[in-house]
Amino acid sequence: MARTWATLGIDLHLEPAGPGLRRGLTDALREAVRGGRLVPGTRLPSSRSLAADLGIARNTVADAYADLVAEGWLTARQGSGTRVAAREPTPSPDGRRAPAPAPGASVRLPAYDLRAGHPDVSAFPRTEWLRAARRALTAAPNEAFGYGDPRGRVELRTALAAYLARARGVRADPERIVICAGFAHGLGLLGQLLRARGADTVAVESYGLDEHWRLLTAAGLRTRPLPFDRLGTDTTRLSREPAAVLLTPAHQFPMGVPLHRDRRAAVVDWARRTGGLVLEDDYDGEFRYDRRPVGALQGLAPDEVVYLGTASKSLAPGLRLAWMVLPPGLVRETVAVKGAVDVCGTPDQLTLAEFITSGAYDRHVRASRSRYRRRRDALVAALAEHAPQIEVTGIAAGLHMLLRLPPGTERRVIRAAAGLGLALDGLTPRHRHPDTAAAPLDALVLGYGTPADHAWSGALDLLCTVLSDPAVTGAG
Repeated sequence: MARTWATLGIDLHLEPAGPGLRRGLTDALREAVRGGRLVPGTRLPSSRSLAADLGIARNTVADAYADLVAEGWLTARQGSGTRVAAREPTPSPDGRRAPAPAPGASVRLPAYDLRAGHPDVSAFPRTEWLRAARRALTAAPNEAFGYGDPRGRVELRTALAAYLARARGVRADPERIVICAGFAHGLGLLGQLLRARGADTVAVESYGLDEHWRLLTAAGLRTRPLPFDRLGTDTTRLSREPAAVLLTPAHQFPMGVPLHRDRRAAVVDWARRTGGLVLEDDYDGEFRYDRRPVGALQGLAPDEVVYLGTASKSLAPGLRLAWMVLPPGLVRETVAVKGAVDVCGTPDQLTLAEFITSGAYDRHVRASRSRYRRRRDALVAALAEHAPQIEVTGIAAGLHMLLRLPPGTERRVIRAAAGLGLALDGLTPRHRHPDTAAAPLDALVLGYGTPADHAWSGALDLLCTVLSDPAVTGAG
């Protein structure tokens, strides 16, 4: 058969084997995706066409496609046919992403992804977003499509000021908000600003995200980790040396605890005594389940705290929209570092402003909160049934939880899961600062936001299979 399927999505060479045509076809298709013959985005033949080529019933092909859509290997949409689903590289045994393969090399791709840091992008509210875009662009003045204010569109800054005050307790003024192209962009700007001021060191949490530490290092700053215990990051250990401290006070990432009220008071007192700056990462502030929402630290000290928020968890990372609420004396310097031109697209800024002011953002967040809570509950129940030896923590909020593993098993668990097509993220080394004095802890930073609804049960089954295996976790 001609090998034109890779470009045209018409012909496809398969050799179903094993008992039963449906199972044989399903296995052959899955292996074609897993082995790299069918790359993400490839359009598959119609069920009628493939059935005719293979000389089997059309229903058999349709059923095989449906099975693989449910497992997350394929996607199916009316009008665009059945395609190979997009996937990320399988993590290596140490938890880091594997390097990209050489051209033409086959690669084993995960069927499911339970790594932390991503929402369910399949739930992006496309219809409501398009409606908001239509209204926003219709009403936008012509000057909105010029180079614009480097702080971002005033419509979005005004909408955010009202929303953040209402939902997160932030004391915001549109004049003190700067729109960024994602959280990393904002943190990078602050790193440059601190270095330009002559700063040398930023205090960070012992557990966090290595990308953030690297951003600060790239700005010429050293990062010094603070101790961590059951009350959260120990801000009482802050000295006069660091010029700033980066915290996730509402829901510590990745350990999952809120910063204790005494520690919150301590960091505010430190900032006021020393002139230091608190950088507050409120990455998942909207998602609270079993407790009252923890308000933003910025509300206690708006002159000492830079509040950083983002649409990445609540809507989608691909929007590349984040915001900083700055102390009054920091706005001019931040704008100077950012540059004279707004780098965030005006249409998306206007659309998000309309999305917020119309109430669509609140409705979407409430729906997402309900969906993620159901996933969390199902995950906790399944682990209690199949892997009761695993301690689960940090479940009251957010899109991830921490699963504490028996000592010495973290890499083994990640490797076993990868072999089954399940991507997992370990606590070490990516989330543990290399200079922390704390002993290494074996754990999984488990995200339950990423899988689409149709793939959730399959991901959960595989996770329980790995964690219930005594050969992997050492449980007797």
